[in-house]
Amino acid sequence: MLGRLLLTASHSDRLRDFVATAPVTRPVVDRFVAGEELPEALTVVRGLTDGGLDVTIDYLGEDITDASQAERNRDAYLRILDAVAPLGLGGRVEVSVKLSAFGQSLGADGHALALANVRPVAEAAARAGTTVTLDMEDHTTADSTLGILDDLRRDHPGTGAVLQSYLFRTEDDCRRLATAGSRVRLVKGAYREPASVAHQDRRAVDLAYVRCLKILMAGDGHPMVATHDPRLVAITRELALRHERQPGTYEFQMLYGIRTAEQQRLAEDGEKVRVYVPFGTDWYGYFTRRLAERPANVAFFLRSFVPGR
Repeated sequence: MLGRLLLTASHSDRLRDFVATAPVTRPVVDRFVAGEELPEALTVVRGLTDGGLDVTIDYLGEDITDASQAERNRDAYLRILDAVAPLGLGGRVEVSVKLSAFGQSLGADGHALALANVRPVAEAAARAGTTVTLDMEDHTTADSTLGILDDLRRDHPGTGAVLQSYLFRTEDDCRRLATAGSRVRLVKGAYREPASVAHQDRRAVDLAYVRCLKILMAGDGHPMVATHDPRLVAITRELALRHERQPGTYEFQMLYGIRTAEQQRLAEDGEKVRVYVPFGTDWYGYFTRRLAERPANVAFFLRSFVPGR
């Protein structure tokens, strides 16, 4: 129930204004968001990679209303990749994009507009020796997102996809994408979805996650296991042994600011760990979805409003 309330709050302009202006908010937001400008994000990226972790960078800007905003988001990613290329880290630093930020949600022409905007980003990523992962949003965008994935992979086969275990369709999507060269980030899902298309019970979502994970780990692709759940981490490592997968043929992905000690522990234990690093001024929707995912995040946020804490 709390999670659903927070997902509703992610669309509230009044709460957005309150959170953005509350004096104690910035230190809390900084736990999850790597600043509002690119230099701040690059400082975080360098710190993480120096510590043996890989990174995917997300420029926050999904709520757009016209094509000019989509072009600005495209250009922001081109600047990110121009800045990342001289670091010489190759695929250790990739980028994640939300196609809604590239125009996908702008009416009948949104699919074509998003493809036209993301293609130069994929090309810039290739020049920088890295790649792009297409974030998945609500279920209404799934077919368009996977269609754009298929288009991009013709020229950029390393382009990654995100699949959400709470959607009923996802096991079939996993089977289709568990092929050689395919990169799939498996997440539980962080959007409010109707019961007609998605599991509503947390346990059902977890069980679906494991079923999807088994498909991906048994396949020929590169699973990207996005979880902070110790049980799912352990299951992933057991499946890797069962299918004789070496570290680097799959990876763990975790969010910036969450379970940082576990990120470091897994990396030191030989696992490939990639940290999802968001930055930008449009952080509110992302921030509230992170609160919705884990009650511990809500407690952390509320404690920040208590004097002396």
